[in-house]
Amino acid sequence: MEYRRLGATGLTVSPLCLGTWRFGKESNGMLETDRETARNLLDEAWDKGINFIDTANSYGGGKSEQWIGEWLADHDREDFVIASKVWWRTRGGPETSLSRKSIRLEIQGTLERLDTNYLDVYYIHRFDDGTPIREMLRTLDDLVREGTVRYLAASAGAGWKLTKALWQSDRENLERFEITQPRFNAAYREAVEDYLDVCADQELAVCPYSPLEGGFLTGKYDRNGDPPAGSRGDRYEWNDRFDERQWRVLEAVRAVAAKIGATPAQVALRWCMDRERFTCVPIVGARSVDQLEENAGSMELSLTDDQLRQITDAYGADAGGEQ
Repeated sequence: MEYRRLGATGLTVSPLCLGTWRFGKESNGMLETDRETARNLLDEAWDKGINFIDTANSYGGGKSEQWIGEWLADHDREDFVIASKVWWRTRGGPETSLSRKSIRLEIQGTLERLDTNYLDVYYIHRFDDGTPIREMLRTLDDLVREGTVRYLAASAGAGWKLTKALWQSDRENLERFEITQPRFNAAYREAVEDYLDVCADQELAVCPYSPLEGGFLTGKYDRNGDPPAGSRGDRYEWNDRFDERQWRVLEAVRAVAAKIGATPAQVALRWCMDRERFTCVPIVGARSVDQLEENAGSMELSLTDDQLRQITDAYGADAGGEQ
């Protein structure tokens, strides 16, 4: 497996990032991923060479960070690139904020739960229209200068807001965002075209969430079949959720997977990793060790230019250009 430079940063990461948003998350009174399963997933990720772990202060009400911190205590912290996020509040005050006070409170809680004295990557989970952008950027810049954070990042948001933040940082000689985390995959591109244009132009790394489009690109969906087990709604509701372009992409992914003896999920993840306009490190949030093992197989996969183009072109001419 070849590790890669994360955009213009000095960080070297695995081609996949382990997402931990399910750690400690309750759905209908049940934990999606409990502490034991979380530890097993972290073990499996490390065994497969994945050194990049993504979390957030809000995941599982803080349990995700806490469980990662407990696991890290048995490992060398320097072997890992740890990313967390801020926007939702876990320590009182307004529900969401990127004010100076909020960021300072939340980074303290994040470091305590992770049992570390620094973060490699710190994302803003959203842009905060209620806080002056200068206040937010100066506070984040202070964290980098103090050594609490190594690199800054931005998750979801409009392309123009990302551009504005980069311009403000450059204008005032502040640390800028170097990594982004949009929703992006082979079957979801046009909506983030402007955002990705900014990333490519400014040499920002892209770590997309939902690289399998919520499970759609695993191949478990069928145009004419019943919805997957556990899905809500009937066949027609699920079929209406995806448009014709997305079904064409899935068919192309399935065709390539069948030809090379891989799974659709592995092919779809490899397509993300092989973007040329920007460094792309997809975030996978597996539910089980077996699922993570399957996803990790994408790191050893090789697709030809023709196979990559087959998947890209399936999205159609109205895709807004090759991403």
